[in-house]
Amino acid sequence: MWKHGSRKEIIPFFRSYVPRNREIVDVGCGSGYGTYQLYQSGYKVTGIDLSEKMVQLAKKRSENKIPFIQGDVNSLPLEDGSVDGILAINVLEWTKTPSVALVELKRVLATDGYLCIGVLGPTAGPRANSYPRVYGEDIILNTMMPWEFMQLATENGFTLTDHFGVFKKEINQNEIKHLPLKLQQALSFIWVFMMQKQTL
Repeated sequence: MWKHGSRKEIIPFFRSYVPRNREIVDVGCGSGYGTYQLYQSGYKVTGIDLSEKMVQLAKKRSENKIPFIQGDVNSLPLEDGSVDGILAINVLEWTKTPSVALVELKRVLATDGYLCIGVLGPTAGPRANSYPRVYGEDIILNTMMPWEFMQLATENGFTLTDHFGVFKKEINQNEIKHLPLKLQQALSFIWVFMMQKQTL
């Protein structure tokens, strides 16, 4: 996904806003592929994931060149204002209460720091995981849409700097660019935001 798929534009997008040699954290880093790309781009990056198994895979991938730690986005093992940038792709929408996770990300981000968030759009395959809820089954529910994240971030002290959508190949982007933003987001696979923490 990071090299040729739905996430291929994210690291170049991140680099266009966050200067190199800054303290960065990749929250929800998974097996560490994106984290390693940030490291190769010249950032002082730490990867954090809820899964100990993913943390171990990430350490192996990076040959222990990058610190990876187990942690929960709702309670990060980081000091207040300690990072200049955060990458969190497909994380917030899977939390029980996205506002709690966003406030925690804001806590560890330095003033004027950048938060790069990717939120799955309605056409993303993983959204189908929630279907069994209609039969009353307990499931891990994808809780937030891209337009809801935009509102949440604005209400919690972030300014939208830039954003872009990733669409399935069946979508002709020239045909939808005239649509209102929420309708474009409703057709997206993932929407990527660059937010900046507002000055106090």
